[in-house]
Formats: sequence, C-alpha cells, structure tokens
Amino acid sequence: MHISLDGFVSGPNGEMDWIKVDEEIFDFVGNRISQSDTALYGRVTFQMMEEYWPTAADQPGATKHDIEHSKWYSKVHKVVLSKTLEDKGLTHTTIISNNLPDRIQEIKQQAGSDILLFGSPTATHSLMQLNLIDGFWLFVNPIILGQGIQLFTDIKDKINLKLVSTRPFTCGATELNYIVDR
Repeated sequence: MHISLDGFVSGPNGEMDWIKVDEEIFDFVGNRISQSDTALYGRVTFQMMEEYWPTAADQPGATKHDIEHSKWYSKVHKVVLSKTLEDKGLTHTTIISNNLPDRIQEIKQQAGSDILLFGSPTATHSLMQLNLIDGFWLFVNPIILGQGIQLFTDIKDKINLKLVSTRPFTCGATELNYIVDR
C-alpha cells in the first residue's frame, strides 16, 4: 500500500495523484505479486480494478506493466469484502459479506501463497481491528499530505512489527515490509 510520510493513503477526497511510481517499482511489485495467488480488495478498490485490469493488456499503447498485471489479474483469485456487491458473473472471485474473521481464516488455511491486500483502506481498517493482518507491505512516498484517509486509525491494541526488508527507489519512494510479531 502506498502511504505518505505522515501516514495517509489518500487525500481527503480519495486523491492518489501524489503516489510515486515508475518502471522500477512496477517491476519490483510485479515480481512479488506474481508469486501470490490471492488478492484481497474492498468493494470500492475492486470495482476500480474491474473497470481497468480485465482489458488493460488489450488497449492500444498498453505498457509492459499493464500487460503483465492484466494477465495476473485475470487468473488470480480475488476476495472482496463487501456487504452490497453481488457475485453476478464474476470469475475467480469470492465475496465476503459477513462473518469476516471465520471467512478470512478459512482462506488463510487453504493451500496457496500469500494473500495480498490491495489499497482498500476501509477493508484494511476492518481487518486490523480484527487482528487479521499478518504483515504490512508499504511504499512510503516522499510527501506530507497533512490530511486525508489515514492508514492507521482506531487501533485499539498495540501491533508489534518485525522489519523483513526495506528498499529505496529512485523515484523517492521507500518500500518497508513488516510482519506482525505476535
């Protein structure tokens, strides 16, 4: 998840134009997500993804990143947290609308690799409150927003983390990869 230095994942109106990305980050992220077979989204982020990624590789001028991510997106199992979305015609998609802790634990117990949560601050907040997040893969961007949607909000209990890796990128963003130290 991209985050500002002061802990925001978007501006007050959902703006994300401050996020620094380039081919170096795309290649790094592409390598990591290609090893994952499950993507978790909140409804809003999932609907944004569904509007773009299924056909991104087919568009004139599609970038290497668009082509690679579109192929991955078409085959990855998508899990969507939503109380309103219906499972009409969605392929490789599971919608979780209730009993979140048990349903997430069921998915974690299935064979496969990491479950990666993409964007989705509301879903992230819900999962954090239920202690269902095992790690944080953050890209700290060189900006202080001062306001917006915070990543870490309404935290009831301390969450201890262990740093797994860090990497600076030439665009100024820095990757911080933490696992929850339980």
